[in-house]
Amino acid sequence: MLKIKKVNGTALFNSLPDTLLIKNAHLFDPGQKLDKEACIIIQQGKIDKITETEPKSFSGEILDGQGSLLFPGFFDMHVHLREPGREDEETILSGSMAAANGGFTGVACMPNTEPAIDNQEVVKYIRDQSQNFLTDVHPIATITRNREGKELAPIAELVEAGAVAISDDGSSVMNAEVMRRALEYSKMFDIPVLGHEEDSNLCHHRHMHEGFVSTKLGIPAMPAIGEDIMVSRDIMLAEYTGGRFHICHISSTKSVDLVRRAKEKGLPVTCEVTPHHFTLTDTVIEKFDTNAKMNPPLRGEQERQALLDGLKDGTIDVIATDHAPHAIEEKEVEFIAAPFGITGLETSIGLIFGELYHRQVLSLKDIYHRCVSNPRKILNINIPAIKAGEKANLVLIHPDMEWRYCDYRSYSKSQNSPFKEKNLKGKAIFVINNNKIFGNL
Repeated sequence: MLKIKKVNGTALFNSLPDTLLIKNAHLFDPGQKLDKEACIIIQQGKIDKITETEPKSFSGEILDGQGSLLFPGFFDMHVHLREPGREDEETILSGSMAAANGGFTGVACMPNTEPAIDNQEVVKYIRDQSQNFLTDVHPIATITRNREGKELAPIAELVEAGAVAISDDGSSVMNAEVMRRALEYSKMFDIPVLGHEEDSNLCHHRHMHEGFVSTKLGIPAMPAIGEDIMVSRDIMLAEYTGGRFHICHISSTKSVDLVRRAKEKGLPVTCEVTPHHFTLTDTVIEKFDTNAKMNPPLRGEQERQALLDGLKDGTIDVIATDHAPHAIEEKEVEFIAAPFGITGLETSIGLIFGELYHRQVLSLKDIYHRCVSNPRKILNINIPAIKAGEKANLVLIHPDMEWRYCDYRSYSKSQNSPFKEKNLKGKAIFVINNNKIFGNL
């Protein structure tokens, strides 16, 4: 049977065996109308054959997928890898390892690095650093120079260098003229503009959702309308320009409804939701846990239910983690002084299957679209397929495995998660991509 090599207890991006048989797994790929238990043979990193029965004689490594689902590799279109600039929090390598550990064979990294991804050199640096990884890393460049919201970045050059989208994530583009021009470039180069939707005049120097809990705790708070105003404005700009607009980490009831109406009109508008927003509410802030501080903030139960409804009816296109690592000393401060953001790559599948699949919010087909096909479609990235002749880009998930998320099993350099020591259900066991394999046993 297949063995994964480890160094000092740490799994590595192992080279894929020349010949690998995955047996007893349930193959699931709606793109290929594949939904059955079968065997898959991989040769030299490519899918060679899919068979109903296990070969009687087989010379090669064998991986038993009993009780597991074999999907095309999951993709996270919203992660923060921190490199260059904050390698103490995360590096491209450690973030890619965390992604593989969480079941992702590809990620798109946000541009709020130091320096920001606002020039060709930084795009090239990220692509070069990740060139030989199992995890595909796709840079997202800035909308404006240094994410200051004033002057457009050299978008044509950034796209030429390999940027798959533009965003000032972490900062909103308050100037409507600048956002209009960005959307016009979006149409010109067929890339999406990813919006951090927050009216800074309403939300600056605020630290949680405005509601009963914030009033009770006396914490300056962000009203949901701060998100709604920007979502409304940018949907109108997308309609006016014809550019593709994607809303990052949507969190409010009104914003979900605005996207729903935009889709009914056929506008080029998409959005994503994070696992922490469809799982938690602002009540967890009552313990002043800085690992539950993020932006947009955790909101109330009404908003959480609206997000679940948006996932159910297809209004919300993508599930993305907004993986945002921070050093321990940054989070171990008073709540108001702590930075926004939590890690999410390694807990996402456990929350998706535990909170959505097993509670019958989403079907396996829905999960495929929100975690495999839609994020890649939005970013114009090839969608992997379980098909003979295709490159093996796969994730093996045990949907019923119960496990506890613990810091010491994390591959991220940071552990700022509100799900520490939480019981989760559903886990990635193996990922395969780029002729490499990562095991999580």
